[in-house]
Amino acid sequence: MQFLSSVIRNYFGDGSDLGVSLSYATEDVPLGTAGSVLGARDLLSGACLVVSGDALTDIDMRDVVRFHREQGSAATLVLKRMQDPLEFGIVMTQPGGKIERFLEKPTWGQVFSDTINTGIYVLEPEVLDLIPPDESYDFSADVFPAMLDKGLPVFGYVTDGYWTDVGNTEAYLQAHVDVVARRVRTRIPGFELKPSVWIGDDVEIDPSAEIEGPALIGDNCRIGPGAVIGGHACLGDNVVVGADARIVGGVVMDHASVGRYAQIRGGVLGRGASVGTGASLEEGAVAGDETTVGAGAAIQRRVRIYPSRSVEAGAIVTQSVVRERRAARSLFGSRGVAGEMHVGVTPQTAVRLGMAYGTTLKRGSIVVTGRDASRAARTMKRAIIAGLNSTGVTCQDLELMPMPITRFTVKSRQATGGISVRTSPRDPEVVEIRLFAEDGADIPESVQRKIDRIFFREDYRAPGPAKLGELEFPPHTLEQYSAGLMKAIDAETVKARRLKVVVDYAYGPLSLVGPSILGRLGCDALALHAFTDENRPVLVLDDVKRLLEALSVNVRNSGSDLGVLLEPGGEVAHLVDDRGRLVDHEKALLAFVRHEARRGASLITVPVSTTAAVERLAAEAGAKVQWSPTGLPALMARAARSGVGFAGNAEGALVFPSLMPAPDALMTFAKTLELVAVAREPLSELVDGLPQTFVVTRDVRTPWQKKGAAMRHVASAAVPGRLMLLDGVKVVEEDRWALVIPLADEPACRIWAEAPTREEAESLVDRYVQLVGSVVEGDEQPTFP
Repeated sequence: MQFLSSVIRNYFGDGSDLGVSLSYATEDVPLGTAGSVLGARDLLSGACLVVSGDALTDIDMRDVVRFHREQGSAATLVLKRMQDPLEFGIVMTQPGGKIERFLEKPTWGQVFSDTINTGIYVLEPEVLDLIPPDESYDFSADVFPAMLDKGLPVFGYVTDGYWTDVGNTEAYLQAHVDVVARRVRTRIPGFELKPSVWIGDDVEIDPSAEIEGPALIGDNCRIGPGAVIGGHACLGDNVVVGADARIVGGVVMDHASVGRYAQIRGGVLGRGASVGTGASLEEGAVAGDETTVGAGAAIQRRVRIYPSRSVEAGAIVTQSVVRERRAARSLFGSRGVAGEMHVGVTPQTAVRLGMAYGTTLKRGSIVVTGRDASRAARTMKRAIIAGLNSTGVTCQDLELMPMPITRFTVKSRQATGGISVRTSPRDPEVVEIRLFAEDGADIPESVQRKIDRIFFREDYRAPGPAKLGELEFPPHTLEQYSAGLMKAIDAETVKARRLKVVVDYAYGPLSLVGPSILGRLGCDALALHAFTDENRPVLVLDDVKRLLEALSVNVRNSGSDLGVLLEPGGEVAHLVDDRGRLVDHEKALLAFVRHEARRGASLITVPVSTTAAVERLAAEAGAKVQWSPTGLPALMARAARSGVGFAGNAEGALVFPSLMPAPDALMTFAKTLELVAVAREPLSELVDGLPQTFVVTRDVRTPWQKKGAAMRHVASAAVPGRLMLLDGVKVVEEDRWALVIPLADEPACRIWAEAPTREEAESLVDRYVQLVGSVVEGDEQPTFP
């Protein structure tokens, strides 16, 4: 034990009241799940059973031990199939139960099974020999993988019994529901007054009160006239419920009181806490021990109130004032922190995000900030700066600045991090907030989780007035970016060609720097929409189509070598060749794979969803392809690694690490000029010389609770040796492949397939649509021959 160890000791004592003998081993510092067990080794003899808390289970441990001995296992893990495996370690086993692979707390793209590790183990003594003393060591992350590497027998016992992790409020409430609904084999205290209604000793219930099952009422409770209790509500001992109060679902702990007309709808009221007349506690809300909630106050959904605090009468509490873990999906999605202005993302959210991010950094750190031309982005950026400054972090504000240049400035100025705020490229109602690491790439998932934890606990750093951060406005940002870009390309070869180009800046801020760069490259440029417009911060699909049609006409009429549409966000460039034809993003990617490989890039990174043609093109020039997960943050993280010469995807995000490990539309255009200049061929001929590919994509509706099962079914249906589990499940055959990935932000799976012809690719994707669909519909029988 470590956290709250004295509370645990006081509650259980020596175990005599429970009919057992209890001993305790206490850690001074956290030693991980394995290190903590090693600390209790002197109390153990022979094989041991490890049961991790906090969990509720009715698993018969005798069956687990029997299985362990029959298999001759060194370590046996109790496994459970779960609908949502993201919060647990997942495990892949052979038919006989032998474990093949572990992955701790995966993302949806990493899910290859719905079988999770419950934290219940049977261990032989030699397993403890693998744990180093006085070090933080984990069973799932360290001990069990080491055992697999050594060839030691590690088995999984898949249980049908009840098991749940009650480490957060939602799971805690659900566990109570399951108990009174008799889903758990456990003794329910008290006697059954009527079907599914249990009451303890010396309970007084007014005749006009309504008690509807399932419900549990502890000893010595008092239920007033007109009160309503039901919906799986659980009341502890010595609880007082006033007249006309309503408790529908939720948990009320010992010695708590619920006032007249008060309502608890699926919340938790702590020990000794009180809720005043007409006050309410909404679903998932928690009022801690000894909390006082005044008359008429409202504690909104999922709000946490710290123990022994008071809430004034009539107050509406919408933000937590407790330090407690919250079971919620991450702030971060595939587009950073994103949501509709004033709905999904508010200025209050932005301030708190800035405070949470700032708390993860050292006081005095420097964060570079930028935004697009929209008013929403300007407002949110200012709110974030306020939050950062309040934690002692200094902001260097670039004001209106394209995201790639903000990234470049973070890297070139050696700042600690960066933030860019923009309107979503395809939805003008949505604001996106992107956070950058010191190299200009998106922050890694580990930092996202740390920010999540601080944000939801509201555990912010609060320095004194003299230690608050400052706001600075650094000079010469565009000049430094221009110089960096010129160094990253073969500028002299481009100058010598005197290329004629048409550039549509689409009212975006790249118009602030693009003309000067093209001038330095000796280009004869026709500029379109070369000014910023706060009313046009993004392009919807119709805008893109209309502008590309006009760009094509201008390229043909002017006899230009090529044209480009630079999206206002600054990351994506749409290319048009000398014949006025749009160069699709996949063709552009293939062209740059070949070009960069010929220019000396020995390692090229692309997502696993990319056409296999990239490997052939790279190999022709002596380069190798490194696969990455499909998300842009993962692509950037790999692009930042030493030795990577180029990275990109088929959605238009092209990364040239010689400038920075992030997509940049202007750099893409400059590199296109280099490509044409070096090849001394028209862009149209370069594109026509690329291989033809047939990659088909389809989305399949998949409920959240079925995603894990769907991925397990896809993996089990594949021929052994043909699986790639880098992101989702990829099945590779001789001349074709298919990839299935559960989407992180939607109840759906995305399927890619490639084959020698479009008809074969369509047929292949249909097979996997059927396979995933069979799980969604509840029939897991179809498999591939």
